[in-house]
Amino acid sequence: MSEANQRRAGGRDPLFRGVGVALLTLFGSQGQVDAAATAEHAERLLAEGVRAILGVGTTGEAITLSEQERVDVLTALRNVVPAEVPLIAGTGAASAYQAERLTAAARDAGADAVLALSPPRSMDLQGYYERVAKAADGIPVLAYHFPAASSPGIDVDTLVGLPVHGVKDSSGEPARLLAILPRFDGDVFVGSAALLSYAGPLGCDGALLALANLEPRTCAAAFTGDAGAQLALADSHFAATRDFPRTLKRLLADRHGTSPASRL
Repeated sequence: MSEANQRRAGGRDPLFRGVGVALLTLFGSQGQVDAAATAEHAERLLAEGVRAILGVGTTGEAITLSEQERVDVLTALRNVVPAEVPLIAGTGAASAYQAERLTAAARDAGADAVLALSPPRSMDLQGYYERVAKAADGIPVLAYHFPAASSPGIDVDTLVGLPVHGVKDSSGEPARLLAILPRFDGDVFVGSAALLSYAGPLGCDGALLALANLEPRTCAAAFTGDAGAQLALADSHFAATRDFPRTLKRLLADRHGTSPASRL
């Protein structure tokens, strides 16, 4: 058994286990951030059993938010997320300088951990994550591999040497998980709802999902290896990935009366 798998089998404590939500940021009719409504949405998901809240990430339209708007959302979330549930902040940026600022601000706003998307076309991922880790000042840093949003992402050989607590992998590639799990001794969270019934039994620690905004309980069931739950997610999964995140917001509005407004 590899050292990484021995660590997993040995009962190490990851940041969380199970399904967390990549939270939508809710906006008012004029496009203003509605931090209170976003926090209310998070409370509803907590009541449905989500194990972590990821705020101001890709799903949260972070690219459209000012630094102060990010802080406002995180502060509202900190007021409703209990201590036993990690509040994770998205802090990735196109440069290490920006990521440092966002990471420090998120830490000061009460985030328990940060998720830093790899910068596009980076030639120095080691230096980027070292600077993010320094700005995090002791709270866990998760690397974020999402080549569809920021190419080329993080190759596995590079990942294993980064100064990070774990990784969120949103590539949607099953074979990549087979490459990561035997070699990487940090937390592994999957970002694609299509892989839940594969990722959980394979040994991933959890998932951070946009679809958990809409289907948290079914996502959690699928992560346990329930193939029926995985199939039950198919229609919502494919619908939500079209015109993202607008369709997901419309589906949520139909179900819970939340605002469908988006800045993207």
